Amino acid sequence: MDFARMREAWLPLRDRRPSFFRAVIAGTVVLAAAALSGCSSDDELPYEERPVEQIYNTAMDHMDEKEYIPAAKEFDEVERQHPYSEWARRSMLMGAYAHYKVNEYDEAILSAQRFISLHPSNKDVAYAYYLIGLCYYERISDVGRDQKMTENALNSFYELTRRFPTSEYARDAQLKIDLTLDHLAGKEMEIGRYYLNRHDYIAAINRFREVVERYQTTTHTPEALERLTEAYLALGIKTEAQTAAAILGYNFPGSEWYEDSYALLADQGLEPQENKDSWISRAWNTVF
Repeated sequence: MDFARMREAWLPLRDRRPSFFRAVIAGTVVLAAAALSGCSSDDELPYEERPVEQIYNTAMDHMDEKEYIPAAKEFDEVERQHPYSEWARRSMLMGAYAHYKVNEYDEAILSAQRFISLHPSNKDVAYAYYLIGLCYYERISDVGRDQKMTENALNSFYELTRRFPTSEYARDAQLKIDLTLDHLAGKEMEIGRYYLNRHDYIAAINRFREVVERYQTTTHTPEALERLTEAYLALGIKTEAQTAAAILGYNFPGSEWYEDSYALLADQGLEPQENKDSWISRAWNTVF
């Protein structure tokens, strides 16, 4: 949900207040913007008791101007001063969105999680899960680094698609799930290749096995099967090598990885042949 749609769904009080109040708030907005323009969002506003309408509408004015840091501060202030008001509920998610827009991902996650915890049946819970997933997804690092953010993103998007499969966010979440799985598979492949190059074939097989068993629908599967053929041949376990090549050839017949695995077998006078008792065959049949 972009801000325009959130704004339409949650009409600010400014549209229902008298003209003299608009003038007062307009002055407040100017003063607040001047005071906050140079501040980071880590600095909490000095406590000054104000009506909830005034704080909320000041926050919305900042959002209109794409001033997300002062907006986030004001939404947080609504919760601080008026925690049991209707506007505190709205401010949680609006504040989360404002934090997200300035890459304050941890703050956004905390606000969205608090929204889910306090309002589990609210219609916007699906968006809260989506926003949490985005906060993790946008911090996914390359495959050479720790993948904790990738796993957190995956779990958040899974929860969204499980609980709200027909929501407007579910389709995009599913696309991001596919990309996230591909990223995790890439990490396993990188480690597997490292072990393979060091001739640590058992460790390499364990990594390629993860790809075949857990990430079978990703783009890394053909290479994983070829690497299994290579590793099993190096260990002299010919039936498993033949099975990996057979599964690869059946499912990806035009792949360069199948050509490589076929050539490896041919060098030893072997051909691809599936062993139905192999873990590779069982893993493949479980999914397909």
